[in-house]
This record gives sequence, structure tokens and C-alpha cells, in this order.
Amino acid sequence: MSATTQQHAARAGAHRGGPPGSSLPVDTVPRLVLAAITVGALAVVGFWWKNTLGVVGLDQWLTNAGRITGLLAGFTAPVLLLLMSRIPLLEREVGADRLARWHAMGGRYLVGLVSAHIVTIIWGYALTARKNVIGEGVTMVLTYPDMLKATFGTLLLLATGFFSARAARRRLGYETWYYLHLATYLAVALSFAHQLSNGADLGEGPERLLWYGLYLGTAVLLGWFRLVRPWRFDRRHQLRVAEVRTEGPGTVSLFLTGRHLDELGAEPGQFFRLQFLAKGLRLAANPYSLSAPATRDYLRFTVKDLGGHSAAVARLAPGTKVRAEGPYGAFTARRRRSRQVLLLAAGVGITPVRALFETLPARRGDLTLLYRASAEEELLFRRELTAIAEARGARLQFLVGRRSEVGDPIQPRVLTSLVPGLVGHDVYVCGPESFMEHAVTALRAAGVPRHRIHHESFSF
Repeated sequence: MSATTQQHAARAGAHRGGPPGSSLPVDTVPRLVLAAITVGALAVVGFWWKNTLGVVGLDQWLTNAGRITGLLAGFTAPVLLLLMSRIPLLEREVGADRLARWHAMGGRYLVGLVSAHIVTIIWGYALTARKNVIGEGVTMVLTYPDMLKATFGTLLLLATGFFSARAARRRLGYETWYYLHLATYLAVALSFAHQLSNGADLGEGPERLLWYGLYLGTAVLLGWFRLVRPWRFDRRHQLRVAEVRTEGPGTVSLFLTGRHLDELGAEPGQFFRLQFLAKGLRLAANPYSLSAPATRDYLRFTVKDLGGHSAAVARLAPGTKVRAEGPYGAFTARRRRSRQVLLLAAGVGITPVRALFETLPARRGDLTLLYRASAEEELLFRRELTAIAEARGARLQFLVGRRSEVGDPIQPRVLTSLVPGLVGHDVYVCGPESFMEHAVTALRAAGVPRHRIHHESFSF
């Protein structure tokens, strides 16, 4: 995209005013999703209640604890897959980072439920049969139907849970983590038959039909949104690399061209998962944000060298085929409800913020961008941002310098002085994880309500 095109888009954006209308409160869909999960969990407990006449003695208490935790684990597994199935409604209204947080939290619950199920069910059965726990465990694995598959699935699940722990996750590259998580699909599939053949609460009645519906419905949605939809996207749009342009030290902008790009409906602030059909990049789809509004001719993404995958992107040759999924993300104008908006960015977090700065509906003086960097050479899009600010009558301030030299500008009193009326602003925050956590804490301390602070993270 040329500078003339960027300035033209900026001037066009300057005439838009006021927040976009919406018939639903911002968190309507997230609340409905959580309510549906809660209702489903209560229904699962209801299955156990319906099929339990009474609980007497330690063996029955343990066995029934195993039944409940097994049912809840069986319900949680497909729910976790659905949260990450890339359903556009959830990606757009809930947001990728919130879905990931829910998935991570639910994963910890799942590991706990499965562990409790194993311990209590074996212990309860051992007391009933008057056998030792180890002997009963071996008997169940070797003689109960579908237990060998369930055991292998459980080991896969526990291994994934271990490597998803923060301490272990820091040592993994994104691609390794991504493929490790694919093992959870196999783990869930292996455990399904065991639930039906050994589950005392999933007989031949409506409970069994509902269980089939939950798992088969999850499989259909995963197949459509993770396989069929990307395949159709690829055939329809045929994305290719048009240009790789250096933006700064270790940072490039990637321009993709293709067919029917005007049909994508991509909004500034959203991202795509890109898979480059080049050596060393074919095996994973990484998330990259749009760094400019999508046009009929180009999609622009800006990538910083943060690892092997992103470094290799800088070496892509024009004409390289690209498979993409998206657009995804809730870091858009849809979240905004206040007249005044503050955009707060650091590092490569300026990527989606730059697109929002150009397009967010705002009257002159109602839009502010604070861009934090340790050094002048780390600032990206300086000319573009200055041109957009001038065309739109927006405020732009670069907060440059190391903390040891200039102090910390991201603290309540500084932000309040830089942005008059801060508490009445919607605030969009993007940058490294530590920066976002620090910024959100400072904004909350400055009195900005939590529901007016919007951020989206791609950390894994």
C-alpha cells in the first residue's frame, strides 16, 4: 500500500464519527456461552442423580465420586474442543484470547477431574471387590471393555496437561506446542467408547442420545471450521505473497494478494492464521494481525522476528502460496461504547492498533494513541501514524525511552495527565504480555472500568 493510499484512507476515516451502534451489550455472547456450559454441567450431574437411588458406605461414596467426576470430565472434553474450534461467532464476539484463557482453565479442571475419576473409581471398586487398589486397577485396564484405549487416551491427556503448565510451556516453541495439542483430539476420541461401554449413567435412554449428540456435534463443527472452511477459503481466495517490506530492525510488513478479498469482511484489529507453503513453514498456522485495513487488492500483516517461524517470514519470496484462516478476533470497533477512545500500544502491538487508529469512528479530538518504545528505532509506522493523526485530528504521542532513563510512563498519574478524562474512555491495549498486564493494572488503578479495557493476546 502506497503512502498516498494510506493518507487517502486516513482522510476518509476522519469523517466518521461516534461509536458504532449495537443492539447487544458487549458481553452478551460470552455470558450466554458460560451459561450454556453451566447448564450442561448441571444436566450431567442430573444424569448421575437420576440413576442413583442411594449412597451408603465408603465404597459407594468413592464409586459415585468416580461416576460424577467421570461424567463431568466426559462433558468438559468436547466443550474445550468447541472453544477452540474457531467458530466465527465465538472468535468475533468472545475473542481469541478469552477463549484461550477459558480453554486453559478448563484444561486444568479436566486434568483434575480425570485424575480424581481414576483414583476414586478404582479405590471404590477395590473396596467393593475386597481387593487391593493396584490389583483392581490392573484388572480394570486389562479386562473392562475399551479400557486399553481409554488408558492410552488418558496418558496423552495428562502429558498435554503437563506440557501446558506455564513453566514447561515457556520452553516450547509455538509449533511444538501446537502439534502437542493436536494429541488431545486423539485422546478424546479414544475415551469416548469407554464412556459408553462402562458409564453406568449412559444407558440406552435419552442420556446416551444426548452424549452421542454432544460428541458427534463437536466432531462435525471441528471438521467444518478447522478443515472444510479453510479448504474452501484457500480455493476461493488463493492468497500469495506480493511483497515483503522492511519496516524496522527485525520487522517486516507482508503484503498478500488474492481473489475476492472484498468478500472477507475483515475488520481492523482482527487477525488471520497464516500457513506459508514454503520450506520450514508448512506445518503450522500462526496468528498475525492486520496492520492496515483490508482492501480489495491487499492484506497487510506486520511481523517481528520473535522466533524461527516469524524470522523465516522475512525471507519469503513473492509468489509464495499462503493458506489462511480468518478473520478472527474481538479487538475491533465492535467493543467500543464510549465517545472517546485511547489506543495504548507497545512494540509490535502497534500492528492491530495502527489499523484501528486509521478507522475507528471518532470526531476530531476524541481519539488518542500512546505508543511506547524503548528506543526511537523501535517505533514502527511513524510517518503513517503522523499522517493519520493529522488527517483525523487525533492525538498521537510517542513515549520513548528506557525506564531507567525516563521513568515509567504507564502508571495511573502519568496516564491521567496525558489523557484528560481518561476514566470516560474506552481503552484498547496491545503489546507484549507483560506490558498489557502492567497497562491494565495501571488503567484500573486510574479508575477506568474493566469493561472499557479491551485487549487480545496471542500468547500460548
